[in-house]
Amino acid sequence: MKTAEEILTSHNKFHIKLGLERITKILNLLDNPQEKYKIIHIAGTNGKGSTSKIINEILLEHFQDKNIGLFTSPHLFSYTERICVNSENISEYIFNKLTNEIDLLAQKNNIELSEFELITAVAFYYFYIKKVNYVVLEVGLGGLYDSTNVIKNSTSVITTIDFDHTERLGNNIDEIAIQKAGIIKENSNVAVSKDNLGYETIKNIAKKKNAKIIDLDDIQVILEDKNYAIINNKKYEFNLLGVHQAQNLALALGAVKSLNLNIKDETIKNALKKVKWRFRLEFHKEKNILIDAGHNPSGIKTLRNFLDENFKNDKKTFIFGCLKNKDYKNMLKTLIQENDEFYFYEFDYPNALKFSELPKEYQINKLENIEQIKEIIKNKKNLKIFCGSIYMLGKIFNNIDIK
Repeated sequence: MKTAEEILTSHNKFHIKLGLERITKILNLLDNPQEKYKIIHIAGTNGKGSTSKIINEILLEHFQDKNIGLFTSPHLFSYTERICVNSENISEYIFNKLTNEIDLLAQKNNIELSEFELITAVAFYYFYIKKVNYVVLEVGLGGLYDSTNVIKNSTSVITTIDFDHTERLGNNIDEIAIQKAGIIKENSNVAVSKDNLGYETIKNIAKKKNAKIIDLDDIQVILEDKNYAIINNKKYEFNLLGVHQAQNLALALGAVKSLNLNIKDETIKNALKKVKWRFRLEFHKEKNILIDAGHNPSGIKTLRNFLDENFKNDKKTFIFGCLKNKDYKNMLKTLIQENDEFYFYEFDYPNALKFSELPKEYQINKLENIEQIKEIIKNKKNLKIFCGSIYMLGKIFNNIDIK
């Protein structure tokens, strides 16, 4: 039996054709497991993972006797991170078994699944096997034609919208918003902020589908030793750093409220204390390291704002790497400032940007291996910031333990 990773990496990952035909066929053969539970579906350019984790923790805290599924992407260290029930990753054995079985079923029926379609089918089927009651489902790419959008009923959440994957989703905010809002279902609820760049487009699509926009209250944010958000005059403490996380929190609360589960405020507050999401403004004070999964211009701008607000006078060393299909020129323009050191890690990954492809106007140092990064961590006393690609972070911190 092949491992799940061997099978998944042999399937088409980049340059895939978006659409629901293939995923629909394989799920029909599996008796449509995605119709057996309730779903909270989350799309957006940035903030999907954080919002998903917040909703997941609230549901887990509220339902002590029910199973909650969580599907996110991409992963940091293992594909099994993407599929969780009650915050526990799917086991390697079950993951391998289901991936083999579903891949074989697809082959027998001449269904050519992409990598993401296959893992989505595995997730849907695993959640059915585990008899989950709710699934928090993160979109892989876009929304309208994303393989997760084969579901028929859901509560929708749309996080911040900005430019990313423009070659597939469109070159302006309205086009991108149409793709993200494609997850909205007829007669459903959708949580979206009025500050969202695509709000008017999303609102119009919701109206056509008779979907109700969940009103989000004005949000105040207090940054002290911990983050606090005041929403509807109620104070919520949460672990995730950054002002933007308050917006994700508000979206999560709006979505949960629309489920009419009568969740108590105390339950929500207890859940928020448990929320952790690796490499989202993750600060290690003892080593003076900040790790952030920002991987597009919007995410990098959020990181830059956080640095300017909290580490304005600190000398900084950046360790950066990204995929070549990202708008890396704008990312570099946002990050690089005078007196900061900047290193580019040419990590081994399909579609990774090469050092030779970087703009020549910046003073950028090349890193070729993990040992050089270890030396920077050991010898540099200033703030060390790792950013640019989730895949790069996985490669680095799979080999470097900073806990």
